Amino acid sequence: MQAFRLAFTADLKVRTTIGHVMRACIIAVGSEMLTPFRVDTNSLFVTELLNTIGYDVRMKSVVGDDVAELTSMLRGALEWADVIVLTGGLGPTEDDITRDALARVLNVSMSENEAVVSRIRERFAKRGITMPEINRRQGMVPQGATLLDNPNGTAPGLWIEHGRAAIVLLPGPPREMKPMFESVVRDRLTRRAGGAGLFRRVLKITGRTESDVDATVQPIYGQWSSQDVPISTTILAVLGQIELHLTARASDRAAAECTLDAAVGQLQSALGEAIYSVNGLGLEAVVGELLRDRTLTIATAESCSGGLLSSRLTDIPGSSAYMQQGVVCYTNESKTAWLGVPATLIEEYGAVSEPVAKAMAAGIRNVAAADIGVSITGIAGPGGGTPEKPVGTVAIAVSAAGDERVRTFQFFGGRDLVKFQSTQAALNMVRLMLLRTK
Repeated sequence: MQAFRLAFTADLKVRTTIGHVMRACIIAVGSEMLTPFRVDTNSLFVTELLNTIGYDVRMKSVVGDDVAELTSMLRGALEWADVIVLTGGLGPTEDDITRDALARVLNVSMSENEAVVSRIRERFAKRGITMPEINRRQGMVPQGATLLDNPNGTAPGLWIEHGRAAIVLLPGPPREMKPMFESVVRDRLTRRAGGAGLFRRVLKITGRTESDVDATVQPIYGQWSSQDVPISTTILAVLGQIELHLTARASDRAAAECTLDAAVGQLQSALGEAIYSVNGLGLEAVVGELLRDRTLTIATAESCSGGLLSSRLTDIPGSSAYMQQGVVCYTNESKTAWLGVPATLIEEYGAVSEPVAKAMAAGIRNVAAADIGVSITGIAGPGGGTPEKPVGTVAIAVSAAGDERVRTFQFFGGRDLVKFQSTQAALNMVRLMLLRTK
């Protein structure tokens, strides 16, 4: 734990500071979320709402039903956090330990709140059931805590202030937690935040490496922390792309949006067409918009990607306006029979080659009577590679009237990664072609 605290403190020092930022910690309590069968979705919801009212979430954690571990986590968070939100562990059973851990950390006693117990008893009575005595545990309240009404469940929430921190305890079920946060907790935290909010933009980039992107844009974003509306920047390497996350802290949305617009403009000037999205859209959606705007159609011929490119294109609602046809030509014979790829071409160059990729793209464009044909042929692995064409070798071609492009890529990773990266590269080749088509 000590090593974690040291690393966390160092991280706070190197991250861009933007004036006084209200720092938040989210702790999800429950051993079930440490198994493969449950996912902590509450933290995503809480993070989004905290950001909109000016809190920067610096840590999220999942802790099992162990009072000593939760106590240790809470003590660590109290050293730096302005708000700590805990979800879960407020039920009636012995493994619901959130109240107990909080009382230990604050060194306060707990007492039974008869009004809470009476309300729980009434809820059971309305269903014709006698309240089990174990439910009295949900009426135990740490000294100094304020009750937060839970109209959708038996466990009330709790609000308690300790030093500079506000500690919020909420039930785990999302149908209970979300309405409580929106109707009760958000207003309380907004007043503590002083009216500022965090506003974000996500830029998506493909075709360049993380280090290359950072070398290009660091001189730009390095100056943003001293602006009237400061912006912090995070660079993330995601499968098949790089993401730039911009976060502005401002007292009103208009000022933040104006500053973010200017920042995005600077990055677009520096990175050019490598940026394919400034509004969070995926590459398949961006390509779909370009096709629709130009009233063009597309058809796909895939080998190693197994239909994934066609699937991504058709994941977008309304894709029937531009998606003409998609085929999976996995064998050499199918490439010849369906697309008219000459068998002699395959024999001479191999199925994974630029000449064959070009013939596949031209063939599907002709067969489907589409404006654009795109093909993918490669070796997804884990077998099938050779010294000349190792696993991850993929040839991609795009064919249109008067324009033909082809490129061989070397992707890394397992079979699924090669397939996804192949479709990402194909979509980007189509995008770049469309940008030059008015």
